[in-house]
Parts: sequence; structure tokens; C-alpha cells
Amino acid sequence: MKLGVLVSGNLGNIVLRHLYAQQEIVFVFTDSKSDSIIEFCNEKGIDIFIGNPRKGKSQEFYENKPIDVLVSVNYLFLIEKDLINHPSILAFNIHGSLLPKYRGRTPHVWAIINNETKTGITAHLIDEGCDTGDIIEQIEIEINSQDTGADVLNKYNDQYIPLIDKVLHRIENNTLVAQPQNHNEATYFGKRTPEDGNIDWNWQKERIYNWVRAQAFPYPGAFTHLDSNKITIDSIGFSNVGYEYDMPNGLVLSANPFLVKTPNGVIQIDKFRAIDFEVKVGLILQ
Repeated sequence: MKLGVLVSGNLGNIVLRHLYAQQEIVFVFTDSKSDSIIEFCNEKGIDIFIGNPRKGKSQEFYENKPIDVLVSVNYLFLIEKDLINHPSILAFNIHGSLLPKYRGRTPHVWAIINNETKTGITAHLIDEGCDTGDIIEQIEIEINSQDTGADVLNKYNDQYIPLIDKVLHRIENNTLVAQPQNHNEATYFGKRTPEDGNIDWNWQKERIYNWVRAQAFPYPGAFTHLDSNKITIDSIGFSNVGYEYDMPNGLVLSANPFLVKTPNGVIQIDKFRAIDFEVKVGLILQ
């Protein structure tokens, strides 16, 4: 089949290389920061559109390039009706959640933050909404209590290509069936930026734990401030050390080990990124 491929990032690069070995790729869409994808396309002579395709910016690029199927994986931009309707058969996307739950960006990170014990990936038809198209296939993936965002993404990586191959096989054999989503059950979570990682020490210790592991290295990380100094934290645990209820939340109870008071218990900060200032007992993290 002739494919148009919308991909970004490392996962997109892996999928692109797999599809190139299996199918005829007519064109690729990506973003300006996906260097490995851009380099691969240039090396193989694949026509590539770089940047936001919306508002007709890409129409001249693809309109004379007929395709059978449009495949979207980890792509950063929503696309509009003209591109969705360009393939002769259909357009589908792989989304990192069990739709209709966790529509939107970085769903696996949000799932960890919200203390979910399972997530998954969904193959769905692309429509003009955000992850609202009919569901083709879903794969459930367990979230363990110590999994970080990167751990869950690695689990995804093992499942994306088999799922894409399954969908393409069904298209080729005319056996694809899609079911509408139950929009009444949908949840949506927005884009996250590095600045969104700030810890609120008034949160329960369990939420702080999930907040930290969801954003741990190599992600930008959860962080706190000591005066004007930033501390980025990658791993925490719970301590049995006692405290008084009226102590301020975020109070440093010990510098070694690094213990911090929360409303319902003491957190031990096990791993944080290098700092050039001293943490002292009695200071308050904010």
C-alpha cells in the first residue's frame, strides 16, 4: 500500500523505519525538532513536510501525492479535514491510552499522576476531533507501582509496531471493523511543559510520589524550590519518621537522609539532580 506517515520523536522514528521496510511511503510529516526523522527522509529521498500543517499550509505539498492510508504515530499536531480525507481508504492514529479515557497529550504521564494501575494504546480512525475517532483495536498495559513515565513509554514501544502491522493487515484484507467511542466516558488532559512539574507540598504524599515518578529522568522532572534555588527530584519514598500536625508542609526534617513533611506523612527524597547549595533542617520547600 501507499502510505502517508505522520510521526514525531524517537518513537515516530522507530515506526517510520519499520514502515519503510514494509510498505511504500509516499510522504512524511514531522516537526522541526525530530532530527532523526528528517535525516532519515533526506537519506532515503522521501518527500517531507516539516512544521504545523494546519490552515492549508501543507495542502500544496501533498495534494498531488495520492496515498491509500494515512498513518499517525506520536505526531505533535492535529490535522484538518482536507488531509484526513486525502487517503483513498482511511486515516488512523495510535494513541497512548485506552480511549475514550485520557484523550490529549502525554496520556501515560497523566495516568501515572492519577494513580492508574493500567493504561494502553489504541488504534483509532482520525476525525476532526482530538482522539475522538472510532476505535479499531486496543492493547491494555499494566502500570506497576514503581513505573516511571519512561518505563511505561518503553512498554508502549514494544506494542506499537505489532498493532500498526495488525491494522494494516486488516486494511489489506478488507477485514477492518471500527467501533464508535462512548463520548460520555471521555476524559481529556492537556499538554504538559517542564514548568508544570512544580510540587505542591500540601498534596497528600501519595500524589507527590506519583507526580515525581511520572516525570522522572529522562523527562524534565518534578521540582521544588528552596528560596530561589530549584531542586529537581527523580525518586522518593515514604518514611516512618514522626512529625507534628501543625508543622508547615514542605518543612525539611532532615538533610541526610533528605526528609520532608507532608499533610499525611514524611517523604524521603532518594534521588535529586545536582545542586550547588546546602539543604538544612528547618527550611521550607515551596
